[in-house]
Amino acid sequence: MSGVYVYAVTRSDHPLRLDGLRTVGGTDDPPRVLVHGPLAAVVSPAPPGLRPKRRDLAAHQELQERLMADGSVLPMRFGLLAPDDTAVRTALEEKSEDYARRLGELHGTAEFNLKAARSQDDLLREVLDESEEARRLNQHTRDGSGAYEDRLALGELVARQVEARQRRQADEIVGRLSGLARASVVADPSKDDFLNVSFLVERARADEFTAAGRGLAHDYGDAYDFRLRGPLPPYSFAA
Repeated sequence: MSGVYVYAVTRSDHPLRLDGLRTVGGTDDPPRVLVHGPLAAVVSPAPPGLRPKRRDLAAHQELQERLMADGSVLPMRFGLLAPDDTAVRTALEEKSEDYARRLGELHGTAEFNLKAARSQDDLLREVLDESEEARRLNQHTRDGSGAYEDRLALGELVARQVEARQRRQADEIVGRLSGLARASVVADPSKDDFLNVSFLVERARADEFTAAGRGLAHDYGDAYDFRLRGPLPPYSFAA
């Protein structure tokens, strides 16, 4: 075998119901289980020319969700390859204590990811409403009485104000949801978002967390766009 694709690490006594699941790469070979001591890794043959195609991403996610339904899982991110079975078993042996500890920490949990964006027009209106200096510079720019320095100063002032407001609101949102989660990890947001955060949530509180996340849209208003995904495999907390 030229290589193996690694999906997840679990305990060796995990039910591991893998029948009927597709594999990344779409081969006819079903997922396999490699066991070493108290741990097991779920793998399949490494597909040639691996790329994140939709069907392969779906197969990866489906297998993770099947495993999560039956117990703790350390999910590997899409695209993790190992040279062969021996390399996987060696990793299970060398990282046995670390893997066992993290499986315990993730027991009964799932990940929820929240992204948030805000209308730039709404944000600019708020800056102008609350900053006398911004209003003055904006007026000079609009009526032509301002110099180039005024336009430059307005741009710099607005950029500072926007960054400060987005940072403050991101902190508020994370703080509001953190009480319902075991942990959170903030990642760099995309260009249009001001927040990208993942929460580790006990499955018993998943409905409560989902309701709280959706409540943000009601409380913050139409100028905001909140996108909550989950429950997901706890990728952000597995490393």
